Amino acid sequence: MGKRGRTTLQTIAQEVGLSKFAVSRSLAGKSGVSEETRALIRATAERLGYTRPAGQSQSNDIAVVFHDLDAVNSELYMQIQNGVQREAHRLGMALRIRWTHSAGQLEELAHACSGLMLVGPHDREAVAAATATGIPIVRFGWVDPLEEADQITGTDHEAGQAVLQYLVGLGHRSIVYVSGSPGFRGRRERFYGAREIAERHEDVSLQVLEFDEQNGFGAAFRDLKKTGIPPTAFFCAHDGLALTVVSELLGQGYRIPDDVSVVGFGDFSPATQISPPLTTVKMEGQEAGAVGLRLLIERIENPRLSGMPARRVMIASRIVERRSAGPCTGCTEPSRATLGGGSRARARYAPDDGFVLLRREDPRRFERKLLYDSIGGDVALH
Repeated sequence: MGKRGRTTLQTIAQEVGLSKFAVSRSLAGKSGVSEETRALIRATAERLGYTRPAGQSQSNDIAVVFHDLDAVNSELYMQIQNGVQREAHRLGMALRIRWTHSAGQLEELAHACSGLMLVGPHDREAVAAATATGIPIVRFGWVDPLEEADQITGTDHEAGQAVLQYLVGLGHRSIVYVSGSPGFRGRRERFYGAREIAERHEDVSLQVLEFDEQNGFGAAFRDLKKTGIPPTAFFCAHDGLALTVVSELLGQGYRIPDDVSVVGFGDFSPATQISPPLTTVKMEGQEAGAVGLRLLIERIENPRLSGMPARRVMIASRIVERRSAGPCTGCTEPSRATLGGGSRARARYAPDDGFVLLRREDPRRFERKLLYDSIGGDVALH
């Protein structure tokens, strides 16, 4: 039997076999627990001599804060929100959902809640202020290298590898990575992964198209065709870019996938609303939301002590095959993409020109320039 004044919500939760949040909501008279469970919790609290500490906040809610100015990731964010809310409903706990980029609102929520989930490129100073309150925080998006922050993230690099391996396996040897506007770290990570596979095949060329998305893909594609290297496949860094590519190619008379293949990234709603339906990489946003909530609850109930490592949880994506990608017609017999050796198609980055393919006869000119100009910033996921 617990001693009066020393029993905590966690003590009661362990005694009745429920979560700390269920216990808190029951004792506060909130919804989400049955009357039978409420009676059990109250009886256990009385038996253990539980008293609420003076000055303790009545709220054990969790706040989920989405950055409201990140239009590129809006559908992904809705998936994350759905996943969080479903898991919260299953656990019978309350959530506060906010869409804001206000540092002041973020800090207020940190003082009012038991834990925070931060989704998107929130201001660095605002995150630091929220962290200083001492409550557990789980981040969705990029963090600094080896930053002491719990993070839920995707598999951008690995997905880039998988798509190139998939296309090479279909016989494609001239592939274009459609990056669109520069500055999105997730898109670069996908390119790095794709490049690793391309470098293992001496007959594979991987070119990158970076362009102002407001001016469209058409002009960049016309310039690409002038190089005399006709692509047979496009790997697009985002489904929105893939829709643009499909539209432009169809308008120019290309048949998809007979003449050229297109693969997207995200598996957002437009992927199934175009013809042909888009082969793409599915980001598991709902699963990420649910996993993030479970991690945050664990941190609240079992706080991370000094010296304990932060956690990085990766939610694996997967390729969804539809009808926009197929075998390369007119190509030489494909040698299945493997993780074996072979010569490399080289690429370098020129600040003014973007990524440029280097000719294979000049391998010493290869410059491996990892673009860490944004690695320290919590930039958009895509």
